[in-house]
Amino acid sequence: MFKRDPSSESPTRRRRFRVLPLILFAVFGALYYFGNQQTVPITGRSQFVDMGRAEETALGLQSYQAVLAQEQPLPSGAELELVRSVGKRIAAATEGVDFKWEFNLLNSPQINAFCLPGGKVAVYSGILPVAESATGLAVVMGHEIAHALARHGAERMSQGKLLEFGKLALGMSMSEMDPSQQRALMGAFGIGAQFGVLLPFSRGHESEADKIGLTLMARACFDPREAPKFWERMASAKESGGAPPEFMSTHPSDSTRIQQLHEWMPEAVNEFERVCGGEGR
Repeated sequence: MFKRDPSSESPTRRRRFRVLPLILFAVFGALYYFGNQQTVPITGRSQFVDMGRAEETALGLQSYQAVLAQEQPLPSGAELELVRSVGKRIAAATEGVDFKWEFNLLNSPQINAFCLPGGKVAVYSGILPVAESATGLAVVMGHEIAHALARHGAERMSQGKLLEFGKLALGMSMSEMDPSQQRALMGAFGIGAQFGVLLPFSRGHESEADKIGLTLMARACFDPREAPKFWERMASAKESGGAPPEFMSTHPSDSTRIQQLHEWMPEAVNEFERVCGGEGR
C-alpha cells in the first residue's frame, strides 16, 4: 500500500490556520456574554457575570476566614469601634443589599483594606494614619465596599473564563501549524489579553469603585470632598521608587484618580446635601 511521505506535504498545508474554531468561539462567546449580563448598582453599567451570588458569597467567606486565620484581628479598642461605626454607616447607604456584614481591624502595618463578596470587610491598621479621621476612613471603606457591591471579583473571574475559551479555540485553530508559530501566536494572545483586556478592565473597576464609593460616603453623610485629599495622602504614603506607567498597572495613576474624583464631585456633593443637608454626622 502506498504511504504518503509527510515530508512531501507542502509547507502551506502543514502550516494551515483553521478559522472554524474561532468562528464557533465567536458565536458561542457572544451568546454566552450577552446571556449573562448584570447591572452594576449606582453606575448602571452592564457587566458580564456568569457566577451565582451564592457561589460568589461562599468564595468570599472562605477567603475572608483564611485571612483572619493568618492575620491578627484586634478584639477591641477605639480604633476597631471606629472601623465598625464607619462601616455600618456605609453599609446602610447601600440601601438594603443582602450582605451579612462583618467589619474587622487587622493589626498590620499594611496600608490596605478590602471587602469580599457577602460584605466581609477588613481594614489594616497601617491605613488609619493615612485616613486621619472617620471621613478619611469612609473614603477607603466606601471604595472597597463598592468593589463587592459591583461584583468586580465575579466579573474578573467570568472574563478570565471567557479568555480561556478563546485561548482554547486559538489552540485548535493553529494545531496544524509549526510549533514556533504556535508559540508566537499564543504569546501575542497573552500579551493582547493582558494589556488589551485584563489591565484596562482592572483600572475600570478601580475607577468605578471610586465613583460608587464617593456616592456611598455622601449618602452616609460623610463629606465627599475629603476623597481627593485622602488619595493625595495615599500617593505620598506609597513607597518611593515610582509607579509603573498607567497602561501597565491594575490601578489608575494617582493623578487620573484625583482628576476623576474632582469631575464626579458636584454630583456627590449634591447627593450629600440632599440626604444630609450638607452636614456630616
